Amino acid sequence: MADQGFSDASMNDFATWAPVLRLLRAEKAREPAGKPVRVAGRIGRHGWSLALTRRMPPPGRAAQVEDTREENEAVERVQSALADAGVDDVSFTAGIEATGRTTLRLLGPSPAVEPGIGTPHPGALILVDGALPEPWRRLPEPFPGAAPAPSADPELLERTLRERLPHAIGATEEEIAAAEARLGVALPDELKVLYRVTRARWEDLGGDHEAVMDACTAVGFELFDLDGLYVADAASRYCRWEFAAMEAVTTSPDAMVQGLVGSPGWIAFGDNGGGDRLAVDLTPGPRGHKGQIIMLSHEENVGAELVADSLTDLVLGRLGSEPGGSGQRRPPAVARVNIASLKSVESAAHPGLEVLSIGVWDDAPLSLAPVVGLPRLRTLTAYPGTLADPLEIAKLTGLEYLELGPQEWRVLLDAGAVPRSLSAAAIRAHSDHDPLPIVAVANEILGLWGRPRIVQTVLEGDLGPLP
Repeated sequence: MADQGFSDASMNDFATWAPVLRLLRAEKAREPAGKPVRVAGRIGRHGWSLALTRRMPPPGRAAQVEDTREENEAVERVQSALADAGVDDVSFTAGIEATGRTTLRLLGPSPAVEPGIGTPHPGALILVDGALPEPWRRLPEPFPGAAPAPSADPELLERTLRERLPHAIGATEEEIAAAEARLGVALPDELKVLYRVTRARWEDLGGDHEAVMDACTAVGFELFDLDGLYVADAASRYCRWEFAAMEAVTTSPDAMVQGLVGSPGWIAFGDNGGGDRLAVDLTPGPRGHKGQIIMLSHEENVGAELVADSLTDLVLGRLGSEPGGSGQRRPPAVARVNIASLKSVESAAHPGLEVLSIGVWDDAPLSLAPVVGLPRLRTLTAYPGTLADPLEIAKLTGLEYLELGPQEWRVLLDAGAVPRSLSAAAIRAHSDHDPLPIVAVANEILGLWGRPRIVQTVLEGDLGPLP
C-alpha cells in the first residue's frame, strides 16, 4: 500500500525497492536471528549511500564490475524510477520483520530541504525561500583609484599573439559586441585584443589535437571561446548552505584581490587545465590593478589568487610580480572550538566573529555567554551534547544559520525559543541515527516558517524469508 505517494507508479511500487532492501537485509544478517531489523539509505539519480560492505577482490586482482553488479542493478532500478518521477534524490528507512514483512518509508523530497550527504538524514533546511548565506550576498567594495597595471600593453600583446598564432581566426567586432551585451559588461582592451587574434573555436582547427595543444601553449592556458565567457559572480560559485554558512569574506588593507565569493567584475575567460578558472579582475583589492588576472580555485569557495598584473604579463609568462591573494583562508571571523583547536568559547569571542563552530568536545558542556551580544555573529554550529544550556541560543539575535543535535533542537522547540532570524538550519546526528525522529524535528522547524515539509510515502510488502 502507499500513503501520500509519488505521482509516478514505479516509485510507489514496492517491487522497485525490493532488490535494494534485500541487499541491506543481507548485510544485517549477522544480527540475532528472529528479530526485526531497520535499514536506511539514500539514492539519487547520480549516486547513492547504502550501508553495504563491498567485497574485496582476491589478492593481485583489481576490482571488477562484476564485484558490485548486484548492487548496481538494484540501485539502477530505483534511479530509473526517480528519473521517471522527475525526482533527483530520496532517502528511505525500512523496518523488516523476521518473516520478511516490510514497512518502507520514503522521505521527501521537499523543495525547502537540501539532500543529506552520505546519510538518509535531511540536509540544510531552507527557511526563507531564495535565501543566501551572507558571504554570497557580499558585493565588492569600490576602490576608485584602481587603474590598469603599467605592464598592460595591448599592442605588445597583439604582436606577440599574432607571432605565435599566425593562422588563427579572430573574432569580429560584432561577435565581441554580442558577448559584451550577453554579459552586461564591457570587455577590457587586453581581452578584446586576445579575441581579435583568436576566437578560440576549436572547430576552426579542424579537430587537430596537436593544433589545439599548440594554441593552448601559445596563450598559456585553455581559452574559452566568446560563448564560454561568463561573469564569475557569487551565483556561479554554488555551495551548499551548511558549508557556505561556515565561510567568511575578508579583504585586508594591503590585498591585491578582494576576498569575495564572486564579483560582477570577475570575467572568467580560461582554465588552467585542472578545473581552476582564470578571470580578468575589474574590481581589484586596495592594492590591485584593474584588469589583473586572478585564479579561482575549484577546491575553495571564497577568494581568488593573483596570477599576473595584466593579461600581457600572463601571456608573456611574467607571473606573480607582486604577491597577494585575497587574504587568509581561515579568517579570524571563523572560530572553531573543539579538542584540536580553540579550547573555550571565550577564546573565540571578539567583535568581528561571524561564525562559531563547536565540534567534538571531551570536557564539560560549554556556555554561549561569551558570544552573546557580538554584533556580527551569524552562524552557530554545535556538536550534540556540547552546549550547557541550549536556551542561551535565544540571546543570539543575529543568527541566520543554526546547526544543532536533535536533543538541542527539541529544547528550543519545546520552549518556543527557535530564533526567528534564521534563514536556514540543520540537524546534526550520527549517521546511524534513525531518520524518522530527525525528519519529525525537521518538519517542526519547517512548519514554523510555513515551508514545505518532508513528505513520507509508506509502502508495504514482503521480501520473503532470508535464503
